[in-house]
Amino acid sequence: MTAPASTTATGLTPKRLYRFLAIAEAVTWTALILAMVAKYGFENDALLPIAGGTHGFVFLSYAAMQLVVGHNQRWRLGTVALGVLTAVIPYATIPWERRLVRTGALDGDWRTEPTGEPGDDRWIDRAFRWGITHPILLGAIALALVAIVFAALLTAGPPTEWFD
Repeated sequence: MTAPASTTATGLTPKRLYRFLAIAEAVTWTALILAMVAKYGFENDALLPIAGGTHGFVFLSYAAMQLVVGHNQRWRLGTVALGVLTAVIPYATIPWERRLVRTGALDGDWRTEPTGEPGDDRWIDRAFRWGITHPILLGAIALALVAIVFAALLTAGPPTEWFD
């Protein structure tokens, strides 16, 4: 059986974090689509760098969150990967999040203590539990990693130019 789970000092549960980023991903899709309409329909590309950059950053944050919540909930790799793929399809993060809620895949709190599962003694699980018990530091580390990947992708330029 599992040990009682605890909520972080922030009160942010896996379900709340997931819902927040699923909605943020959909909102940034809307901004990106509107910016593309402005560019291609009205020849105004002023909004595209802002909407595109914001959407890209939220996409990477959503993907990072998939890894954290998926690890906490002990999802299979396929479930985590499918969750990341939902961010590629406009607005798919919302029905995916609703499905996870309906099936109970987001139930429970953060695993801050070993639960007796065989994998709980691995270094990654100990590091994960440490991070969850230090949410501000974990958030700062996750934000820094997302920012590094984001900056690297901005430096690389559009994917259409990667192999020219």
